Amino acid sequence: MVIELHQPSSILHGEVSLPGSKSISNRVLMIKALSGSSFGIENLSDSDDTRHLQNALQTITAGKSRLIDIGHAGTDMRFLTAYLATQEGASYELTGSERMQQRPIGELVNVLRSLGADISYKHGEGFPPLLIRGKKLKGGATAIRGDISSQFISALLLVAPYFEKGLELELTTPVVSKPYIAMTIGIMRLFGAQVSETGNAIAVKPHPYSERQNIYNVESDWSAASYFYSMVALSPVGAKLSLHGLFENSLQADAVCALIYERFGVETSSAGEALVISKAKEASGTRMAYDFTDCPDIAQTLVCTCAALQVPFQFTGLQTLKVKETDRILALQQELKKFGISLEATADALSFDGRSALSPEPVLVATYHDHRMAMSFAPLALRHDRLSIEAAEVVSKSYPQFWDELRKIGFTGKP
Repeated sequence: MVIELHQPSSILHGEVSLPGSKSISNRVLMIKALSGSSFGIENLSDSDDTRHLQNALQTITAGKSRLIDIGHAGTDMRFLTAYLATQEGASYELTGSERMQQRPIGELVNVLRSLGADISYKHGEGFPPLLIRGKKLKGGATAIRGDISSQFISALLLVAPYFEKGLELELTTPVVSKPYIAMTIGIMRLFGAQVSETGNAIAVKPHPYSERQNIYNVESDWSAASYFYSMVALSPVGAKLSLHGLFENSLQADAVCALIYERFGVETSSAGEALVISKAKEASGTRMAYDFTDCPDIAQTLVCTCAALQVPFQFTGLQTLKVKETDRILALQQELKKFGISLEATADALSFDGRSALSPEPVLVATYHDHRMAMSFAPLALRHDRLSIEAAEVVSKSYPQFWDELRKIGFTGKP
C-alpha cells in the first residue's frame, strides 16, 4: 500500500493515542509465561512483535506445534531463544523471516550453551533457524559482549531466576542501549527477582518471580511519541499535541527525546494523564552532536528532523542500526538522497553539513520492511507536500494505528 501524505490545512493541533510500549509489553509477557502467573496486563502493545510473541507463548503452552515462526520480530527471536532453552522435555525449531535469518544470534547461543543449553543451527552457523531442546539449565558464571545487542543480555536476565545456580554475568565490552537493560532489571524486580549490579557484572539469584500485582499497566511507547515530537518541530510556532499514556518517570530510554527536542523549540508539559508538546520557538540552527548508543531507535527520527530543518549534525553510536530490520544507515542515505539531502556515513555514524534543503520534486519513500523508516519520514510531509510512502502497512510492526492517528490530527492521504 502506498500512502500519498499531505500536511494539515491548519496548524497542527489535537489528541494522540499512543500504543503500549513494545519493549515493556514483551518483557512482562515473558515474566508472566516464566512464572505461570495470572495477572492482567493493561495497555498491552498491539504491535506485530507483541502479537507474534503472545501467539508463540500460547502455542508453546498448549503444545500445539514445535515450529515457532516469529516473522520479523527481532526481540521475540532473542527472548524466545533463551526461554525455549529452559523449557524442560520439549524440542523446538525457532525461525523467522528471510531478513531474520540474516541477523546474527551466535553470541547469545554461545552464552546459553556455556550455561548448559542444547541449541544447534539448522542451516548457517550463528544464524536462525535454531533447533532447541529445552532442559533445566545450571546457570552460574559466564560472560558476554555488551556492544552487540542489549536484547541478548535482557534475554539471559529474564530467564536467569530459573537457573539452578542463578546467573553471574560479566559484560566484557561497553554496553549499547544500556537503558533497555535497566528497564529489564527494573521490571524483573517489580515481580520479585533478586538482581544486583556491581561494576560491569550483573547477578541474578535463583529465586522465581512472584505475582506482586493483579494488573500491570504498560506505559505508552516513547519511540512512537518521537514521531509526533518531530511533527511539532517541523510545524510553525503554536503547534500543539497531547500525547496520552506516557509517564514522566519513564523506564524507556527513548523518553530522552523530550530533552533532545527542546533544541528544536518543542516544550513538554503535563496536563492530567497526558503530556502536551508544543512549538514555543523556532529551532536552533547550530550544529547538533549526539551519541545514540543508549537510544538508537529514535536516531532515524532525529536524522529526518534535522534534514528537514537544515540543521547540521554529527550522530554517533549507530552501530546497531546496520543489523536491524534493514541496514538503517544505508536506508537513510538512499531515501534522503531522493529529497536532495546528502549524508556522510561510517559504520557507526552519520553526518549532515546542513547546506542542502528538501527538493520540491515528488518523492516515493521506500521502507525496506522497516516500520521506523515509514514513521520517521512521515513528518516530512509538513515541509514537502509531494511525499508518498510505499509499503505503508509496515507500521503494524510497532504502531498499527499510526496512519489513523495522523488523520485524526489533520493529515490527509490516499491510497
